[in-house]
Amino acid sequence: MEAAEFARETLEIEAQALLDSKARVGEGFNKAVEIILGIAGKLIVVGVGKSGHIGSKIAATLASTGTPSFFLHPAEAMHGDLGMIGKDDAVLAISYSGASEELTKLVPHIKNFGVPVIAMSRSKQSQLGKMSDAHIDISVAKEACPLGIAPTSSTTLTLALGDALAVALMRIRGFKREDFARFHPAGSLGRRLYLKAEHFLIPREQLPIVSTDTPLKDAIVVMSEGKLGNLLVEGSGKLAGVFSDGDLRRSLMRDDFDFNAPVAEYMTKSPFTIESSDILAVDALELIESRRIQLLIVTESNGQIVGAIHIHDLIAAGVERDETK
Repeated sequence: MEAAEFARETLEIEAQALLDSKARVGEGFNKAVEIILGIAGKLIVVGVGKSGHIGSKIAATLASTGTPSFFLHPAEAMHGDLGMIGKDDAVLAISYSGASEELTKLVPHIKNFGVPVIAMSRSKQSQLGKMSDAHIDISVAKEACPLGIAPTSSTTLTLALGDALAVALMRIRGFKREDFARFHPAGSLGRRLYLKAEHFLIPREQLPIVSTDTPLKDAIVVMSEGKLGNLLVEGSGKLAGVFSDGDLRRSLMRDDFDFNAPVAEYMTKSPFTIESSDILAVDALELIESRRIQLLIVTESNGQIVGAIHIHDLIAAGVERDETK
C-alpha cells in the first residue's frame, strides 16, 4: 500500500468523524454560545497534552475574531495562575476522556468562583461533563491512528468545533472585515482597512518646491536634491504645476528647449490633487496608480500646498490594492 493511500484513508476517517458530529451539534453547543455571549470578561481555555495544543489554537482563533480569550495550562492554574480567572469570565475545558486528572482537580476550584464551565469531551456522563454548565460532544467512532491510540480524528473534530464556536459567535455578533482588521494591524487586510494616507504625508517643508519663474537648470538641481522624481512649482502662494522626470525627458525633445527658461514653460499644469489626507492609504495608492503618477499632492481648498504622498512610501509599507474588488 502506498503512502498516498494511507493519507487518503486518514482523511476519509477524519472527514467521516466531522460529518458524524454534525448531527450531534445542538442544545449543548447553543448553551455554550449563550454562556460566552453572556460574559463580560474573557473565555479561558484549559487542556493538557494534545487537547492543550488544540485548546491553545482555539483560544487564538476566538481572540482574533472578537471573543477575548487566552489559554491557561491547568498545572500552572493550580500553582497560582487561578488568579487569572475573574468572576466575569467563563472556562472552556477540553479533555477527550473527560477524566484528565489535571482538569477534574481544577474544575471544582473554578466552580467555587461561580464561573461557568463549558466542557468538550466524548460524553456528557464523563466526570468533566457532569461538572460542566454546557457540554460539547467531541466523540468519534474511530481514531485515524492504526493503533487506535494517538488522538487524530478526535483532535481534528475538537479543532473544527472550536472553529464552529468562533464562526457562530462572529455571525451572531455581526463581526465584520473591519473588526478582523482591527485585531490584525500587521496583516494585509489591516493595512488596507486601517492605514491612513496621512501616515505617509510628506509635509510641505520637506518637499522640493520652486516658484514659476525659477530657471529650468536651477529647478532640475532642486528636483535632484529632493529625491522624489518630482518638483512642485508654486505661483502666487498656490500650486501651479508639477515638474517630473518625465517632463524633463519631454522637454529635452523640444526644439525650443532652453535651460535658462522658467520651469513654468515645461511643467505639467493643473496636476491632480486632493484636499485631505484623511483617506485610507490603499485609496491613495489606487488614485496614484489610476492617474499614473508618483506623487499625490495634498492642498488646501485655495490651492496652497499642504504636503504630498509618494507611491514608494506606500509600497514600502506593504500597502496593497484589494484585488477582490
